[in-house]
Amino acid sequence: QVRLVESGGGLVQPGGSLRLSCAASGSIFSISAMAWYRQAPGKQRELVAAIIDGSSTSYVDSVKGRFTISRANAKNTVYLHMNSLKPEDTAVYYCNARVKVYVGSQYTDYWGQGTQVTVSS
Repeated sequence: QVRLVESGGGLVQPGGSLRLSCAASGSIFSISAMAWYRQAPGKQRELVAAIIDGSSTSYVDSVKGRFTISRANAKNTVYLHMNSLKPEDTAVYYCNARVKVYVGSQYTDYWGQGTQVTVSS
């Protein structure tokens, strides 16, 4: 089994910062990509940031220049560094990993449980 465990969410004031982390564990042969999604109440889940093959990154326009996605050297942990937070960043943030569990398998998406980020004064 593969498990993604997220942490780092919480309440922060506008302009503040948070760092989210997501650790993948279990039977993992390789991870081709990891990403952060978020979903606010009544809204669609959106891709916030992704890192592919441990280096190539992409961001939704609304967080460019404020958020940074990175992976640890072991490549089983992904971080989302969030700066200059705005109330509109309030959402449940979900970690996603595309995982190959053995050499002959296909890549399969796994999801974390979600962590709440609330930006409010």
